[in-house]
Amino acid sequence: MPEYALRTRYLRAVAAVATFLALGSAATACSGSETTFAADGRTVLRYEGSAGQVVFPELAEALGYFEDVRLEWIGDNTNGPQSLQNTATKQVDVGGAFNGAVIKAQVGGSPLTSVLSYYGSDEQTFTGYYVLGDSPIRTARDLIGKKVGMNTLGAHHEFLVREWLAQQGLTPEEIARVELVVVPPVNTEQALREGQIDVGTLGSVFRETAVERGGIRPLFTDESLFGSFSYGTLAFRVDFIAHNREAVADFVQGTARAIRWTQVTPRDEVIAKYKEIISGRGRNESTDLVEYWRSPGVAGAGGVITDQEIRTWIDWLTRNGELDEGRIEVSDVYTNEFNPYADGTYEPGSGPNGEVVEEAK
Repeated sequence: MPEYALRTRYLRAVAAVATFLALGSAATACSGSETTFAADGRTVLRYEGSAGQVVFPELAEALGYFEDVRLEWIGDNTNGPQSLQNTATKQVDVGGAFNGAVIKAQVGGSPLTSVLSYYGSDEQTFTGYYVLGDSPIRTARDLIGKKVGMNTLGAHHEFLVREWLAQQGLTPEEIARVELVVVPPVNTEQALREGQIDVGTLGSVFRETAVERGGIRPLFTDESLFGSFSYGTLAFRVDFIAHNREAVADFVQGTARAIRWTQVTPRDEVIAKYKEIISGRGRNESTDLVEYWRSPGVAGAGGVITDQEIRTWIDWLTRNGELDEGRIEVSDVYTNEFNPYADGTYEPGSGPNGEVVEEAK
């Protein structure tokens, strides 16, 4: 069996572990529509994680940055639109997705408000759109009639591919002839090498291991489009914020400080902490994926959201006829009011406790 196939099997096994194990913390009330409280009086916030990895709220809890909230993991999910749906339907209290998907969900009637940026791209952390080394595909026009594989449609990767094609001069009619197909990340490299797709979307461990094996090259990357840029936000339901402002404020300040911690802490220390968290949470997970962590990939200090990070996708949706002009304003999408790096509690360049620091290299 080829090496990449063996690696794919391994990654698939890693990604499949630890789904929907209920936490055994003492709590009152069980309805998804009600706030729950832990035995110590803290508000319980239900969230979804990612197998073999650490999400920023988990890091915040491990670092002791929460005072009023306790997290309850209900399972793993890496599908942004599904995360938003789960949040809107009260299956979880907080979810996250690509900002374009957040905007579409809000316009579609989902009562959500973004509170923190939580992922994006920079020189070390990015997603690449790869072709085989000997592929004749060199330009956007070469993609007409070809297949691009990505983990889900209607989210980050679809938006980025269509934006790149538009920036390269393709008309909407020509862009429509580029076929976008769903391929799980663990299968993308194999699908590309076997010719099932012409372009494969690769990020994180999947990109690094594929590049190590050689024979592929990037057609473009998301970092090449916008540079250091945050693409996705964490969001709460509007009614949840209204009834649990103190808990939401605590969640945001703690998670913002955790994001900032990764921005100013050496990579080896971050990886060591992630391994400690994964090993201690009892989900029967491997820590191998953490070795491929390179940077937080969040542009703003502590996940502060900028107008540009939202306006870019409102304008995109409007240009593409998916959103009426003036249907939604930037200020309708997000708030920074709870973020200590935006509300004056800490200077933007300070550390997780307000101290003077330098960005990690």
